[in-house]
Amino acid sequence: MTQAVTLLLGVHAHQPVGNFPEVIADAHRRCYKPFLETLHDYPDFRFAAHFSGWLLDWLRQRYPADMALLAAMVARGQVELFSSGDTEPVLAAIPQRDRVGQLQTLNEKLTAWTGTTPTGAWLTERVWESSVVPALAATGIAYVTVDDYHFLCAGKHADELDGYFSTEEDGARLDLFPISEALRYRLPFSPAHEVIGYLENLADQDRAAAIYFDDIEKFGIWPETYDWVYNRGWLKALIEGVLASPKIRTATYAEFHARTVTRGIVYLPTTSYSEMNEWTLPAPAAGIYTNLLASEKAAGRGDRHRPFIRGGIWRNFLTRYPEANWMHKRMQALSARLATLPAPSPELTADLYRAQANDAYWHGLFGGLYLPHLRRAVWNNIVALEAKLDAVQPRPACVAVDLDFDGKSETFIHNDQLQLVVRDDGLGAAHELSSYALTHNFGDTLRRHHEHYHDKIAGGPTRHHGGGSPRPTTSSASSTR
Repeated sequence: MTQAVTLLLGVHAHQPVGNFPEVIADAHRRCYKPFLETLHDYPDFRFAAHFSGWLLDWLRQRYPADMALLAAMVARGQVELFSSGDTEPVLAAIPQRDRVGQLQTLNEKLTAWTGTTPTGAWLTERVWESSVVPALAATGIAYVTVDDYHFLCAGKHADELDGYFSTEEDGARLDLFPISEALRYRLPFSPAHEVIGYLENLADQDRAAAIYFDDIEKFGIWPETYDWVYNRGWLKALIEGVLASPKIRTATYAEFHARTVTRGIVYLPTTSYSEMNEWTLPAPAAGIYTNLLASEKAAGRGDRHRPFIRGGIWRNFLTRYPEANWMHKRMQALSARLATLPAPSPELTADLYRAQANDAYWHGLFGGLYLPHLRRAVWNNIVALEAKLDAVQPRPACVAVDLDFDGKSETFIHNDQLQLVVRDDGLGAAHELSSYALTHNFGDTLRRHHEHYHDKIAGGPTRHHGGGSPRPTTSSASSTR
């Protein structure tokens, strides 16, 4: 007799710190609200959800009735809430003390709100480095989700990836669920009956679980999805089809984790999802990487060889973009200063955590380095925190240090109103000019960077035939989740 496959469905909701209120309100109207309302009508359909802490606060303040639906689903055991860093930092890119603090902040927020302490966590942009394991384990997190691609890169076969594995770092254990790429590409884009058929076929193969965790914004905000998912009934059809099938059952990750055992130990390489590994490479290397993947695919070797052609890692964004690196190193230095205080206030800690929000530190289909308002949000918090630290922990009026590790010293000159930073690079230009009263860095600009997709645009059918610049030299194509 065929055993039912367990559908572990999880959704991730996030908006960047500093995003426009009207953008978040529109996301709620077209996605968060209808999704929660729809699922609330089906108490037997179990799933997991992660709302980044900053977004959760925003939604609870402005839409308390809608968010009460989510809390009610948690109370009746339908929903498992996942934790993460409170402001959605890339955990691997912040100090260990802040990893623990960010995780504890959202853990405590979820526990106080729902009465249930989270045991699972979402990894921002699915960026995996083993160094994050101790912080996750220390804050009570037993498991996280990463792409099945991560496991394929470690030599695992796709047929093995229907349960969770265990890893460790310095003796601290963490369990890892592999997210199915096949499901990510199907939900919500394939017709509901085709998704049901795919899941039932997994049951026929005696697969234990079908594992999905991806952006909730795909269910309403992505182009044409609102009409498809809600007006045309895709989500209801999927839910009802799953509940009607004898070959599919739903569960939370916590339920599945409690009733099954690990598939064994695994050590994953430092990586993220495969598209990220392309975006993080500089233009020439990214072009070579893309062409190599395309040639392997054309030769029929794409699926077989892709895990072993990995590209770059998330941290490469800090080498590609000096502006991102400068923000990052300023944030790190302020974190170190804050850590020396005997009892940092919640206000100071909140400033630091907002400055660690990932979105403005990178560029890709979702990263927001090219979006001035997201960079500005990071700088607002950096400058505000520095002013508050100076008030309780004065520093020299002039000091020179190579803060960003580029081999050139930066000289910091400041009073209680302004700070000027000049780099010893022979240019004599201000590297940063920050106003403490305005919490603003007037030096927050972004130089023009060549991106490898510019070559695709320049070589496409809409080549330049008029006055002005013959080809794009920069891009503002980043979007926010």
